Amino acid sequence: MPRLLRALAGLAGFFLVWEVIVQAGLVRKEFLPPPSVVLVTIFEQFGETQFIRDLIATFLAWAIALLIAVAIAVPAGLLLGSIPGLRTATAVVIEFLRPIPAVALIPLVLLLIGGGPEAKITLAVYASLWPIMFNTIYALGEIDPVLLETAKACGTSKFRTLTSVALPHTAPFVFTGVRLSANIALIAVVSTEFLAGAKLGIGNFIMQASTGSTRFDLVLAGTVVVGALGFLINGGLEMIGRRAFRWSTVDREAVS
Repeated sequence: MPRLLRALAGLAGFFLVWEVIVQAGLVRKEFLPPPSVVLVTIFEQFGETQFIRDLIATFLAWAIALLIAVAIAVPAGLLLGSIPGLRTATAVVIEFLRPIPAVALIPLVLLLIGGGPEAKITLAVYASLWPIMFNTIYALGEIDPVLLETAKACGTSKFRTLTSVALPHTAPFVFTGVRLSANIALIAVVSTEFLAGAKLGIGNFIMQASTGSTRFDLVLAGTVVVGALGFLINGGLEMIGRRAFRWSTVDREAVS
């Protein structure tokens, strides 16, 4: 609770500085509406069915993309982390693909699978699987060899060693990767909605508000909602991680 209060206090301070700058006339209200206007606009939009549909569409695309990324990245990380030869053979391909921004692939994805929800989900999966995969590979490399040798000396099977030694050790690292990927997936979804002209989503709401309109309060309202959604997602995952892995400091050290 104290951390949450400090975070909210910092956010309130940011909005206060924003309000003062605009009210002091340093920036024109037409171009940068103050928070007092933007927050009212947000409450008004929550009464609009279309805005709620956009918010739900973005959240569902984010959730599906993150689940798919976990389902792909964790097994791939376990496989690459367990077989050094395979990791070496695929290193060049992975290092070639990893730096490519998801938004740079929008034209290719639109050409191959169209501009429906599949496009933003595909790009979000691509953008978010890397932190999970690399955290899994790293975790396997950090297992104490004594544990593995002890399990082997006791006649423990490879499958039992994986489930009773490797997975408990890698779980906090994997969860840290999930936390990192959660916000990456949200950014990829909203960016794709904005740039690819999705029919539904907060990104589409922002694009529509910024096209042929002087309602910059709508643009900022959508932006603030995305920020709030990211804050809630990260805070929720952090709470889950603290409860599930209270015996580990990996998640707190890597992300906090």
